[in-house]
Amino acid sequence: MKKRILIGLCAVLLLTSCAHEYNQVYKTTNNDYKYEFAKECFAKGKYGFAVPLLQDLVTIEKGTDNAQECLYMLAMAEYCLKDYQAASETFKKYYQTYPRGQYAEMASFYIGQSLFEGTPEPRLDQTPTVAAIAAFQEYLDIFPNGKMKETAQQRLFALQDKLVRKEYLNAKLYYNLGSYFGNSIRTVDNNGGNNYEACIITAQNALNDYPYSDLREDFAILIMKSKFELAQMSVEEKKVQRFQDAEDECYGFINEYPDSKERKTAEDYIKKCKQYTKD
Repeated sequence: MKKRILIGLCAVLLLTSCAHEYNQVYKTTNNDYKYEFAKECFAKGKYGFAVPLLQDLVTIEKGTDNAQECLYMLAMAEYCLKDYQAASETFKKYYQTYPRGQYAEMASFYIGQSLFEGTPEPRLDQTPTVAAIAAFQEYLDIFPNGKMKETAQQRLFALQDKLVRKEYLNAKLYYNLGSYFGNSIRTVDNNGGNNYEACIITAQNALNDYPYSDLREDFAILIMKSKFELAQMSVEEKKVQRFQDAEDECYGFINEYPDSKERKTAEDYIKKCKQYTKD
């Protein structure tokens, strides 16, 4: 017990000592000393101490040989503190200020990497994901043989998968809503569509935009099911046309995914469709 208390007291004294030294450095007018201390804090992973010092030094050292390093270290410290929004802006500032600078390539990469770390889950708005894709694409365009090329490409694939997942969740939501919101048969055919039509359009657009997605079969299932449901709820004069469309979709699905878990569903749909499409 005494040993634990002694260790605790030593830790408190050490932190107090560090804080006191930091306050002295922060207030000093000796910029060289402040610069060296900030570098030491950064090297030791004390990013919380390094950031305020570097924020001062970015202005103080502007136009000097230390300016580039100060700005890049600030961006990296913010990144390590998981302040990804601030980090992306600082990396962008570095690259715009020093496009041929010592850290230009890494700054360009970390603009995208910072945005990547801050992207939300697929259910949420994907504006940050689109921004991250644009940043990584810009890195690859400017540095086609860059040292981070492989990582940037992997990030792009991961981000695109997130966008595909978002589109799948949107399409599935439309399908689950079905004729909800009071869409009667007359409303469906006279006022331009319902949730099944929205599901079909969303899924088809996703397949066109992301033809190599791992969710391709899942989108196809939603399209097939939505076309059948849409045919069932149509007015009589449109049933034959829509059941024919649904039947064709089912045959196409079976041809493309003969071993699908939904093959039986497609075969059942075909039988029901033929009640309307047979001559």
